[in-house]
Amino acid sequence: MKRMTKALSLFLAVLMLALPLAGCSSTVSSAVTSEESSQADSQPESSLPEESSEEEVEKADINIVGLKGPTALGMLQIMENNEAGQANNNYNFTLVGAPDEITSKLINGEVDIAAVPTNLASVLYNKTEGGVKLLALNTLGVLYIVTKNEEVASIADLKGKTIYATGEGSTPQYALEYILTQNGLDPQTDVNIVYKAEHSEILPLMISGEATVALLPQPFVTQALSKDDQIKVALDMTEEWNQCVTDGSQLTMGCVVARAEFVEENKEAVDRFLEEYAASVEFVNGNVEEAAALSGKFDVIAEAVAVKAIPECNIVFWEGEEMKKAAEGFLTVLYNANPKSVGGKLPDEGLYYQK
Repeated sequence: MKRMTKALSLFLAVLMLALPLAGCSSTVSSAVTSEESSQADSQPESSLPEESSEEEVEKADINIVGLKGPTALGMLQIMENNEAGQANNNYNFTLVGAPDEITSKLINGEVDIAAVPTNLASVLYNKTEGGVKLLALNTLGVLYIVTKNEEVASIADLKGKTIYATGEGSTPQYALEYILTQNGLDPQTDVNIVYKAEHSEILPLMISGEATVALLPQPFVTQALSKDDQIKVALDMTEEWNQCVTDGSQLTMGCVVARAEFVEENKEAVDRFLEEYAASVEFVNGNVEEAAALSGKFDVIAEAVAVKAIPECNIVFWEGEEMKKAAEGFLTVLYNANPKSVGGKLPDEGLYYQK
């Protein structure tokens, strides 16, 4: 019994000694773990694995030229972002008053991307033997017949009238001639069409009464109505076009083209441009007052006119198959009416840019 009591006492003594050691061991282990964690937290960030991130894209330098008016309105947000250094590329914008100012610049390489009348895209493609690409359609029908002290309720009522117009050799001329012909009028004998170089030349003639019928695009229609309350919109040429065609083609007034060589060498930059162009068109159509202010700022259209005209300008962004279908139908109609209007022949598949 004494032996058992002695053995039990010895075991208890050893146990009492072991408990502090175990506690100490636990404390030391916690301290080491805490210290290691602290050291890990204090390590430089560069020593930790970095999350993968996209490399910053190098911006391309792109020269862009557009016509003052509807075909340039869709790029207003790009112009603003470019000025702030926030655009997808580095753009150099130039605005001109007539399409012929663009043609030579595009052909000789001074310009990389241009906003032009849709039929001019075909003309340039044929002239350069495939040297341009149609990137997107940006403007549908914006043409109207306006009158002063004349009763014009239909195309037939234009017979015997003198029509003042602009756009000789481009979309307005060929669209007008096609619509006249489809309504039984000969553009050469049944009407007298007087072409002027600038839209601004026609308004004074309308106000003075020298001109009583004119074919004008937006925003000059809005400007004319605001200057003289006797000037009225008689016919919407987009509606007249739709009544003439049977293939569902669109009256596509404007588009964006690029030099084929530039596209081949800068495809990623071109695609970035198209992405922000689509966003810019959405912005312009959805924020008319802000867009009108930018229009005035960049001298595209005066702000007071733009705020009323933008909703009537049919600004769009159609690319890919949608663009191709609409443009092919439109160019076919023009070709059948006058082969010269598209450069002598219909363009092949190579005209249309596909991402």
